[in-house]
Amino acid sequence: MKRRTFLKTAGALGAGVMASNFSFAAPDNSFPTVRVPVAKRHFSSKVIEATISEFQKNVKNKELGWLFNNCFPNTLDTTVYDESTPAKKLTYVITGDIDAMWLRDSSAQVWPYLHFMKKDRKLQELILGLINKQAQCINIDPYANAFYNDPTKKGEWFSDHTDMKPGIHERKWEIDSLCYPIRLAYHYWKETNDQSPFDGEWVKAQENIYKTFVEQQRKESTGPYKFERTTARGSDTLQVDGLGYPVNPVGLICSAFRPSDDSSIFMFLIPSNLFAITSLRQSAEILRKVKNNTDLAQKMEALAEEVETAVNRYGIVDHPEHGRVYAFEVDGYGSYLMMDDANVPSLLALPYLGAVDVNDEVYQRTRKFILSEKNPFFFKGTAAEGIGGPHIGRDMIWPMAIIMRAFTSTDDNEIKTCIETLRKTHGDTGFMHESFHKDDPKKFTRHWFAWTNTLFGELLWKTYKEKPSLLS
Repeated sequence: MKRRTFLKTAGALGAGVMASNFSFAAPDNSFPTVRVPVAKRHFSSKVIEATISEFQKNVKNKELGWLFNNCFPNTLDTTVYDESTPAKKLTYVITGDIDAMWLRDSSAQVWPYLHFMKKDRKLQELILGLINKQAQCINIDPYANAFYNDPTKKGEWFSDHTDMKPGIHERKWEIDSLCYPIRLAYHYWKETNDQSPFDGEWVKAQENIYKTFVEQQRKESTGPYKFERTTARGSDTLQVDGLGYPVNPVGLICSAFRPSDDSSIFMFLIPSNLFAITSLRQSAEILRKVKNNTDLAQKMEALAEEVETAVNRYGIVDHPEHGRVYAFEVDGYGSYLMMDDANVPSLLALPYLGAVDVNDEVYQRTRKFILSEKNPFFFKGTAAEGIGGPHIGRDMIWPMAIIMRAFTSTDDNEIKTCIETLRKTHGDTGFMHESFHKDDPKKFTRHWFAWTNTLFGELLWKTYKEKPSLLS
């Protein structure tokens, strides 16, 4: 089903009940019901419902309680599908208003539930099923970023000029598509000590991840991946024969596309390379401690070391005002792009992903740069300020970036301001969105975007547990 058709049929039971016509903040200070009705929820968790009740009971700001109830369970309410067989747990997780599973989005969507698994066996099995499903998808094609649950389906991008296969929604090569499943599996293991995901399928996926990363260092050749799309949108295709602009093979990994699914300009995307370093080391730890696969573990670690050395040499540049900072993209020849994008991984989000320490001097200087008007995609308006990106365009701020600003802040006032901004910019819907106009929150994109909804819930819960006074 194409996206425009899917939107027509799924909107009312997507993020929740469409709420564009309600009278916001009723006279009795109540809020309208916009969450999906109980009978229509895809998955229910007693521990998540208890968490919502606790938050609403103890947080005085009733609007935040209402938003938490709508947003935090949105992934479970609307996007998860049990595909388990007698032999294996399998979970398919769509992104929301697009009926496909992104490796990145699905990992991020269930991430906030990891800490609740010990109190809910079915929730743990749901996440286990996603880890298993992602390993299967990677082994179908490690260059693909999004998949269908129907292996025979040919979707709207099947005509792309690349090695498309049935069952693949889109084949945009993005480093983070392979990092996020490792991050999810690693922290699942740390939370549960369950080794069952790490079977032969998972090990094969790690072999494919390593092989793909090495191919995209482009040392010996440009590698097997090419991509072109017949489109009027330049950021939806790769220039120069479907390979992107040339790079100097200095040890970094090429990412043809950014986490926004926009094409990279300079192919060495620094935030994704930093994410890859962390992910490679996490994979190596599992391979060594669980599988006793020291050979592949050593290869993963050596690649991480090589990429880290290259980032430090080529990915940090001199800014005329902010000093030594991370570039967004580089080509290894000396060219670099100075900006940040709202999607995660971003430069802003690096500490959230465990890729750099929040107090690292280079990161802190970078953070000051990207949260200033020196970043061409930092927008400031009458409704809010924040980072956007080329994917939606000028003056459109992404809630995801505001959430990441709060997650990476060590300043209570900044965290409180971010939460207040998010509270005031949901556009009278009760949910977060992909983006909104800097002067008008009711002008937004994507009514049903489960990742940002659940991510906002994660921020609210973390703040409630650690700094509850900021929610007053």
